[in-house]
Amino acid sequence: MKKIIGAGVLLAAAAIFWIYGRGSTQTQKTSIKVGISIYRQDDTFISSMMGSLESYAKTLEQEKNIKISIDISDGNENQNTQNEQVERYISLGYDVLCINMVDRAEAATVIDKAEAADIPVIFFNREPVEEDMYRWEKLYYIGSDAKEQAVLQGQMILDALASRPEEIDINQDGILQYAMLEGEIRHQDSMVRTEWSVQSLKDGGASLEKVTGGIADWERAQASAMVEQWLTDYGDQIEIIICNNDDMALGAVDAMARAGLDFHNIVGIDGTPAGIQAVDEGKMLGTVVSNLDLHAQAIMDFAYAMAMGQEIDIEKWPLIDGKYIRIPQEIYVG
Repeated sequence: MKKIIGAGVLLAAAAIFWIYGRGSTQTQKTSIKVGISIYRQDDTFISSMMGSLESYAKTLEQEKNIKISIDISDGNENQNTQNEQVERYISLGYDVLCINMVDRAEAATVIDKAEAADIPVIFFNREPVEEDMYRWEKLYYIGSDAKEQAVLQGQMILDALASRPEEIDINQDGILQYAMLEGEIRHQDSMVRTEWSVQSLKDGGASLEKVTGGIADWERAQASAMVEQWLTDYGDQIEIIICNNDDMALGAVDAMARAGLDFHNIVGIDGTPAGIQAVDEGKMLGTVVSNLDLHAQAIMDFAYAMAMGQEIDIEKWPLIDGKYIRIPQEIYVG
């Protein structure tokens, strides 16, 4: 009997040592590696976010007394390239992956690779399809709500129309003649922003007439060339230009400047530093600000917690449906 009791005590002690020893190994971690793949390096919103993320990572390093290594790769708008970057991060033993998908419909490929290696994934800015978000428990999405962005953009126009109708409804016919600059074709955010910016105007009682529109792939140069052609084709018929993001809005600003026109009825989305500056200078009517710093902080807080095997701070970052963090947004006008 004494031998049995003694063996039991030893087993219990071993179990306690294993549990606490295992926990202490996690807390003794002195460095983490974060692999980040973005869809395109020259996207102003994403590049600005990455700058903020790197800055916040340095703050976390000091707060947590841990080395945080960040590797940012450019997917160059090629899903195969991004998949190779993910495979590289996995082969090198990175602790967590942060992915800004090239093709949101291909997220399952990334998830399956990460799950096989048991490496957590944080998607950001370009939202995977909903069913993919529930393929595995160790993945989250961080980003702004595209519908909310569009509704706020529509509200911004409605507010301006109510407060100074002579500046918005330029020909005073009671109908808002608009042009639409859209992001990528088939991109969820582009489609949602396009649909709901217009729908929110209609819901607010505005009478609308679409003069023209086009897809400028989120890019300033493409938008600029497109608007320049619109000025030739439609002259002064356009009363406002609604843009899916700030870069395209700035392209419209560039076209107006080249044409020597004092036209600032241009609205964007993102609240990039350049977009906000254009609003302050009276070159744009306004933008919808998606807080870059909050995006960066959420991504790094999640990356740190998941890399360390810790629980997510849901008081600081309340989860929606256990998977989503929605960054708050606001209207910014001059």
